[in-house]
Amino acid sequence: MIPKRTLGKTGAEVSCLGLGGEGVLRTFGRQLEARAVIDRALELGISYMESARAYSGSEEYYGQSLGERRKRIFLASKAHERSAQGARRQLHATLKNFKTDWLDLWQVHDVRTEADLEEIFGPGGAIEAFDRARREGLVRFVGVTGHQDPKILLKAFDLYDFDTVLMPVNPAEPAWRSFPETVLPEALRRGMGVIGMKVLCRGLALQVPGCGDPGHWIRYALGRELSTLVIGCDSPEQVEQNVASAQQQPLNAEERGRLETQVAPFARRLMYYKA
Repeated sequence: MIPKRTLGKTGAEVSCLGLGGEGVLRTFGRQLEARAVIDRALELGISYMESARAYSGSEEYYGQSLGERRKRIFLASKAHERSAQGARRQLHATLKNFKTDWLDLWQVHDVRTEADLEEIFGPGGAIEAFDRARREGLVRFVGVTGHQDPKILLKAFDLYDFDTVLMPVNPAEPAWRSFPETVLPEALRRGMGVIGMKVLCRGLALQVPGCGDPGHWIRYALGRELSTLVIGCDSPEQVEQNVASAQQQPLNAEERGRLETQVAPFARRLMYYKA
């Protein structure tokens, strides 16, 4: 089985590898393929699954596939609306699509700029909807996500007591505006659950000479102090490959350093998400 880790101060135990809401799930009209991916993830012990309101038909695929199995997993989604009213509408759409009465984790999606902070945390901002939803029991925990500027996420931490953060974790990160070097230690200091994303850099990682094995990248991320990481998959075979990597020993500090050095010449291109 996949090793489990504690999701920070939530206390929830989740698989160290989660199923992301992208890959085949970020499509429309591919229900059979999406269900095959979700089914295989569940069969192999993945207990953390996530999506977002912005991810095409991803939430609907989960809702059509999970059924009673929803109770077995930690289910997360995200809302990108910046107003309280808009975020509330997105939450109700998410719950309907997932065919569930609650989310385990609802996240403020893709916080990038000072303007985002002003909208989200100002009067009538989205954070009011997130806080209300937690008080009403519609969501158990509230998180924040970002992949553009570490300083913006750090400012968000000071504006609300988030339970989790979703951020990039890969060996290109040390080269420029590193989230693991800045956001990760502060999140751990606050007891937050840390969820890694952009682990394979949307597949670009596998084009780096000598780095075509996704296992190296997965084991790199798991060598950091994460609670879990999420990767979108296109097929059950990709799920199986990722699970096999997550079952191996994470890379140690020396091994991570060697991979960072190998990746460094390609780092800026790999971090397309900071453009």
